[in-house]
Amino acid sequence: MQPRIKNPAAILTDAMQPLVALGKVMSASPVPAKTLDLVHLRASQINGCAACVDLGLAKTTETPQRLAAVAVWREAPFFTEPERAALALAESITRLADQTDAVPDSVWNEAAKHYDEKSLASLVLYVSVTNLYNRLNVATKQIAGKRDW
Repeated sequence: MQPRIKNPAAILTDAMQPLVALGKVMSASPVPAKTLDLVHLRASQINGCAACVDLGLAKTTETPQRLAAVAVWREAPFFTEPERAALALAESITRLADQTDAVPDSVWNEAAKHYDEKSLASLVLYVSVTNLYNRLNVATKQIAGKRDW
């Protein structure tokens, strides 16, 4: 397997700086890092981004059991109610075109029970950035485990 091209942000170097800056903003998120790791993994699974799944697994401190269960989080007992709400929100944001009500009020309201406005903004931005990276990597066939950008 070969990538089609390097990561586009590595080619268009002016794009990398704002992405790095956005990453710094995300690292100061009020949402627990483990929750962000879970939503990153779930969005990346949905989008079929092996490079992002690999990167997420390399940096997380999550347990193997919880990581393995992210794809079936609704049926697994290993997640807290706030984590479940974040995962549901991440799935809705990632699957916008798959539903007539892209982010249903029920999903949003459940997340709002567990996260304040700043945390919700952080979750939405984090999932959106994950989707951006997923799309960059999937479109250009970036290889899991190879981080040459």
